[in-house]
Amino acid sequence: MDIQDFREKIDALDRELLRLFNERAALALEIGHIKKRKGMKIYDPEREKRIFNRMQEANPGPLEDDAIVRLFERVIDESRHLERVRSKGD
Repeated sequence: MDIQDFREKIDALDRELLRLFNERAALALEIGHIKKRKGMKIYDPEREKRIFNRMQEANPGPLEDDAIVRLFERVIDESRHLERVRSKGD
């Protein structure tokens, strides 16, 4: 395989990541609606810790665990932001 073959595989993975990010965000929005109805806070630090721990335990590498946590921190932060923005309009 040459560099173009690898880039094409990366491009395909990027499209799949985009689809998964948006699917995850849609689920987070649904959770946000439920939390709002129940008067719950959007931010749940214990839940986030459990996610980080689970992802670190499942991480086969080559990314280091710290990198995995940083990536998931970002994904979760964006989901939380979306929940806040969307719940204001409800």
